[in-house]
Parts: sequence; C-alpha cells; structure tokens
Amino acid sequence: MFLRRNKPSRIKQFWDFFWPSIGFKRSSRYVGYRLARLRGTPYSLAAGFAFGAAVSFTPFIGFHFILSALLAWIFRANILASALGTVVGNPWTFPFIWTLLYRMGHWMLGHHAGHGSFNEATMKMFFDGVWSGDWGSVSHIFLNVIHPMLLASIPVSIIVWLIFFYPLKALIRKFHEKRAKVIGIGRENNAILKSKKRKITRVREK
Repeated sequence: MFLRRNKPSRIKQFWDFFWPSIGFKRSSRYVGYRLARLRGTPYSLAAGFAFGAAVSFTPFIGFHFILSALLAWIFRANILASALGTVVGNPWTFPFIWTLLYRMGHWMLGHHAGHGSFNEATMKMFFDGVWSGDWGSVSHIFLNVIHPMLLASIPVSIIVWLIFFYPLKALIRKFHEKRAKVIGIGRENNAILKSKKRKITRVREK
C-alpha cells in the first residue's frame, strides 16, 4: 500500500543515505512521525530513541543496534524506537562524535591527544588483531584510541540520553493526546451520522 511506484536505484539509495533527497529537516521530521506513531507509552518510545542516540556516542561501531536494543529491553523501552534512535549516528555526525570522544577521553586521562584517529578501519584492525593473536597491535589500539573514547563515552552518552529523553517524552505525549482527540471527534461524528441515518430510515418506513 505504501510502496513507491518507481523504486529508486541502488545508487540513489546509497546517495540518499549520505544526503537525503527530501532534505535533512524533512528527513528528521519523518523520523519523528515514525517514532510517535509506534505503539507504546511516551516513556517507552522516548527512552528507546534516547538509548539509540546515546549508544551512537560510543566507539562500538557495528554493535549500535544490538546495544541499543539490549538497553531498551532492560529498561522496558521500545526496541524499534531504539533502532530509530541510532540514526543520530550517521556518516555526517560520526566524524564529529569520534573527534569529541577521542579528545575528551585523552583530556580526562590527563594525556595530550595525539595524532591518532578512530574510524571503521580502527575497529577492523582491533578485531583482526584479536582473531590473529596480534596482542601488541590490539593493546596499542585499545590504550591509545579505544580506551580514551570508552571513558569519554560514559558521561557523554548519559548527557545525550537526557537531552533526547525529556523533550521527546513531552512531544510524544502531546502527539498522542492530539491524536486521541481527533479519533474521539471522529467517533462522535460517526455516531451522530449513524443516529441520523436511523431516524431517516424510521421516517421512511412509517
């Protein structure tokens, strides 16, 4: 029913992932509508999305969906909402997130942030070293890159969760109340129309 008539090509889908054709403002509004229309209480939806957003501020690339779903399950939040929340971490925001965590982590440890960097290749090198037994490379990456970022991700993730949770909870509650009013008005109008039809049929029968 809601499928597009002209399915976009693979190249178009790939490009939309980096630069949405409908624009970032409309794209974020679309995500908001999808979130508010999910089944669940304002708490479960807002908390789920906030967990997805918070997990995006950790260096666990490739595990964001799993971690956000696990946290949502533990705190009885909406798991689908947590998956939506991970869109906060995307190709446009990750470079800023990684730089923030890397520099903040070294600052918390009292170190000078070196010239190291963090990206998907860093995690690949880390896990390749684990599987191959190259513990020298693993310890170097962990101590100089991942460990500072993990340390910084704790306070940053908590702050991000709070930033998303409370405003979203209020907005979703308003959306649900407004939708309930609209549904109630619609039901009242339907009841009035039905009663009028019954009266008309009774008059005709007489």
